[in-house]
Amino acid sequence: MKFLAITLIVHGPNPITGELKSTNARLREVVENAVLAEELGFDGYGVGERHERPFISSSPPVVLSHIAARTSTIKLFTAVTTLSLLDPVRAYEDYATLDHLSDGRLELIIGKGNGAAQAQLFHVTAEDQWDRNREGYELFRRLWREDKVTWSGRFRPSLDEAETWPRPLQQPIRVWHGSATSRDSVDLAAQYGDPLFSANVSNPIEPYAELIRHYRERWEFYGHDPADALVGAGSAGFYTARTSQEAIETYRPIFNARLELFRKVGVTPVFHTLEDAIERSSILVGSPQQIIDKVHRYHAAFGHEVMHLQADADGLTDKQHRAGLELFQAEIAPVLRREIPSRPFPRPGDPQPASPRPANAQHGRQS
Repeated sequence: MKFLAITLIVHGPNPITGELKSTNARLREVVENAVLAEELGFDGYGVGERHERPFISSSPPVVLSHIAARTSTIKLFTAVTTLSLLDPVRAYEDYATLDHLSDGRLELIIGKGNGAAQAQLFHVTAEDQWDRNREGYELFRRLWREDKVTWSGRFRPSLDEAETWPRPLQQPIRVWHGSATSRDSVDLAAQYGDPLFSANVSNPIEPYAELIRHYRERWEFYGHDPADALVGAGSAGFYTARTSQEAIETYRPIFNARLELFRKVGVTPVFHTLEDAIERSSILVGSPQQIIDKVHRYHAAFGHEVMHLQADADGLTDKQHRAGLELFQAEIAPVLRREIPSRPFPRPGDPQPASPRPANAQHGRQS
């Protein structure tokens, strides 16, 4: 199994102390956390894209470029790139440039995005966001593969023998499809033979497992070898200590502060106690062996080879945050790497599999 540390760059008061760091300090903390993730042996570091409070992750290419300059080996992920909001040509230019600056360490996770600000800032609505995501991806993937592109669609001006520069280092880059609830996104991933990354954060395991089953079914429908399907999955929080009692005692005030925030903003929690969350959600809080056992339980349902942990301290002290990650890499990751084999991440120069549109592909949505 491979492990990513991912942040959406939430910018809000510390749930325990109430301290609010400056924007400058928070962004620099993200970069330092990426450096720490590489130091500790994580396989990848991901930065999300959101365009509204309490997030300050509106520009992943800029943040990841700075991280690329401070690191040398760790893979850099977007989590996710909201192609429904972006001009695919401009997104290609940004990420092709970043891929060169990172020496081919970039991987993209795309998604349709969510949040009320999308309609206000980009005039993208719930009614058209998935169609924009699909169309944007179909153009985006051609730009990575073709020196000149002729194209027309609904949501951006057409192209006629258009050239985009720089040409990519990775030819083509690997693109994952992020999905929390959308069968459309799952079907798009299966259609093009791309990997799927399940959010796996807000709900119990069952709806995510159902989406992954659907992905594998559609993967075979489009004519792909079932053995080639690749799945990643998220987690809703993380802290490990030598004993479960210590881990729970440390994390409980953080979880309770999150519940209080949900109540203030009118969100009904799915899990009402930390014990319930540990039992039924993807949160990883407990001793090393408890976390190993839980990841195995999720793997039995998902068959995933890649998993993400939260990159931010989220109310832990810096010492607690680092200690938890160090213990993860010392006692949890080695076991899971050994017991759940995973394929290597691609590197520049690796042969790329052919990925034409399958002959029986059906354009449009699947229910």
